[in-house]
Amino acid sequence: MTDTVPTGPPTAISQTTAPDGRVELVPGAFPADSRFANDDLKPIPLSERHWGTYNFAALWIGMAHNIPSWTLASGLVALGMDWKQAVLTIAAANVIVLLPMLLTGHAGPKYGIPFPVLARASFGLRGANLPALVRAAVACGWFGIQTWIGGQGIYILLNQVFGGAWAKAGEIGGYPWTLWLCFVVFWALQLAIIHRGMETLRRFENWAAPFVLVGAVVLLVWISDKAGGLGPLLDQPSKLGWGADFWPVFFPALMGMIGFWSTLSLNIPDFTRFGKGQRAQVWGQTLGLPTTMTAFALLSVLVTSGSQAVYDAPIWEPVELAAKTDNVFGLLYALVTVLVATISVNIAANVVSPAYDLANLAPKVIDFRKGALITGVVGVVIFPWKLIETPEFYIFVWLGVVGGLLGTVAGILIADYWIVRRTALDLADLYRPGGRYWYRSGWNWRAVAAFVVGGILAVGGSHSDPGKGPFPQDGLIPFLKPLANYGWAVGLTSALVVYVVLTRLGGADRTRT
Repeated sequence: MTDTVPTGPPTAISQTTAPDGRVELVPGAFPADSRFANDDLKPIPLSERHWGTYNFAALWIGMAHNIPSWTLASGLVALGMDWKQAVLTIAAANVIVLLPMLLTGHAGPKYGIPFPVLARASFGLRGANLPALVRAAVACGWFGIQTWIGGQGIYILLNQVFGGAWAKAGEIGGYPWTLWLCFVVFWALQLAIIHRGMETLRRFENWAAPFVLVGAVVLLVWISDKAGGLGPLLDQPSKLGWGADFWPVFFPALMGMIGFWSTLSLNIPDFTRFGKGQRAQVWGQTLGLPTTMTAFALLSVLVTSGSQAVYDAPIWEPVELAAKTDNVFGLLYALVTVLVATISVNIAANVVSPAYDLANLAPKVIDFRKGALITGVVGVVIFPWKLIETPEFYIFVWLGVVGGLLGTVAGILIADYWIVRRTALDLADLYRPGGRYWYRSGWNWRAVAAFVVGGILAVGGSHSDPGKGPFPQDGLIPFLKPLANYGWAVGLTSALVVYVVLTRLGGADRTRT
């Protein structure tokens, strides 16, 4: 089989194109007997692509309204920024990450395929497991983090409901057994919802988004009433200023904030494949992501400022703040809000993707539901509570390294789909060994080479201060240390350029549909 990167039209009439540009396979064209195919990975028929603008906007609103999103601003303030600088950093990051989100999301409504199948076009049918497993590993980490945070929220609020009795329970592994109980129950609840499938998730997100938004506004009204205003935090000056001390913190923080949603910039086709058109996914994501994240960051700052006025210290954790009320109804309302908010983001962002990614690893053995269960197990055994111990570790190490690696994969996907192929794919060959995406034994060495180069440049200089991270202070590769502050951008740009150059040098067929 040729090792070039074929970009021409399908070799046989195996797919049809609707007037709006969306493509589907003709009856019988899907090679269901292929070891690279199963019902969860096959293209969604046009008749089942019915998510509209509101569905995508609600998806992002539901995912953005969560406890880690709320505390992003606190991490930046802890690094020395004032509230205006923190909100600006978060807003800029989400506007930037929206672009690759829309570019990779394009393949979803057009072809009805999930992320690991899209990755087969660039990495090969077998090679796609490389980016899929990277994405799955990151998602498992995030699933564990969100589940731990959600379990903590339930524990804190129920402890208040029961008059502090839960905190006096015997300890296991340094934590009360009641906290572990909340963690396990919350873990099981999430897997029970995703077990019912993507349509159940869509309905859940539709009502979860406004519910959580109302809950956040209620918290603002409550604390403003108690404070008699918005509090002194808004008047606190930046410890960094806007000069030479600010920019060395801003750029790595910006990359970290981009890293927060860089996961979804890869696997957004897992959701947009259900879209009824490009307009729906473009407008839905544009209205849902940057606006919501910026507004939520601003809301967290306002509420925290009010808490400083009331309690003489800023309380950035919304659960800890809600626990200050002595009203049982208020506590229960906060409990339900925390449950809905965390489930909303965790299932959508951190279970759907690895479920598809793991199914792609062995389609005949692992389906979507089994992939979700594996995700849940791995998310527990990585000890997620260790990943969020300090702002430095969370923002610079976890988010920074994750963003660098995922930016590298995004660069390859964008280069292949938009620059090399001009968005033209042969659907049937994405599932067929020996087809145009088979390359050499199922691997495209160009994509692997671009991934290695981009990944080394993006994270090779990763460094951390003594006692605050796992990396040496001078960086893993010292001369690459200056690039570590720009990991996501470096990974995306370098991988994109390397992939395009290697493809052009390889003499690929550049015919278009």
